[in-house]
Amino acid sequence: MGRCAQCGAKGSTISDAIGLCANCIKNLDADSLRDLVQRVHRVSRERYGLPLKPPDEGEARCSICVNECRVPNGAIGFCGYWRCNRGSLEPLFGSSNLFVEYYLDPLPTNCVATPVCPAATGCGYPRYAAKPGTEDGFYNLAVFLSACNLDCLFCQNHIYKRALSLKLREYIKPIEEIVSAAEDPRITCVCYFGGDPTPFAPQLIRASRAILDRSKGRVKRICWETNGLANPELMRRMAEISLESGGIVKIDWKCCDPKIYSVLTGVDGFRAIERIKRNIRLVAEMARRRPEVPLLVVSTLLVPGYVDCEEVENIARFIASIDPSIPYILLAFHPDHLLRDLPPTSLSHANEALKRAREAGLERVYLENAWLLGNYY
Repeated sequence: MGRCAQCGAKGSTISDAIGLCANCIKNLDADSLRDLVQRVHRVSRERYGLPLKPPDEGEARCSICVNECRVPNGAIGFCGYWRCNRGSLEPLFGSSNLFVEYYLDPLPTNCVATPVCPAATGCGYPRYAAKPGTEDGFYNLAVFLSACNLDCLFCQNHIYKRALSLKLREYIKPIEEIVSAAEDPRITCVCYFGGDPTPFAPQLIRASRAILDRSKGRVKRICWETNGLANPELMRRMAEISLESGGIVKIDWKCCDPKIYSVLTGVDGFRAIERIKRNIRLVAEMARRRPEVPLLVVSTLLVPGYVDCEEVENIARFIASIDPSIPYILLAFHPDHLLRDLPPTSLSHANEALKRAREAGLERVYLENAWLLGNYY
């Protein structure tokens, strides 16, 4: 049971790793918020030699994501993947390589977009799906990118940071290797996730174009599972690839309150949320050109005590104002990384969040990872 150092409240949904309840975080002034974010994230950043915050005093400026790191010579950006070499930015392992793991995942798989994915529903058949129903016998090429422009306290794939800090050679793979692997005719979708694909976006866009060029006449969906913080021009190009191929852009919107966002992710939540909103508008507008398969799916992880039903309602209301038919996926939380002292999501939390999202005007709201739910709080 955690305790809030400011108001003294106690409960299972207050994390000692954070030290404050959500209400007290929302009342912090700018300096106190900055100090809290740096204190909470220091342990997960310094352990792996990553910058404590997005660098802002270097000579090379990165425009790939909202962090817009200004990287000093010889140093790396917040994501750990881009470095400054003599005033120019370059990928840590060269422009022709990725830092990645990949594997074949039988379809239909446990994807964030499963409720609306052609692999599970057959929507878009025959242009975007191999079968009118579930794509049994086919595969997803799951491409895990081992870097991220966030530092989520609850990250369930945080082991990538160790691989990145050690520069493990088995993760360094030529882009051509991924392209060649995707040529397998049994593969009907390629999904980039991680970590996050955003730091790798320039390379992945190039790889995806090659994949589609070599797969003409076959179903080959390209999907992105991302935090939505990419430069809007990159996001547009990523979404164009998904739009053309029948794929889906899955934007994981952590929470709506910028102070909570900052504490949970380690970056400027005010700028991040504005970028997410801009990119949702962008992709939603593009989605009107392909009604058969949703181009955009938004998801939120129900972190006990910090991502409550009010957060969900505010996110849902914004999405509904753009297009009420955009699918919204709520995900049950499992304790991991620095938030192991929180319980899994409670059933009552999930049910109320579903209700609020629908009442906010969304027509397609789903709950995944439901097996994690219980009467925890």
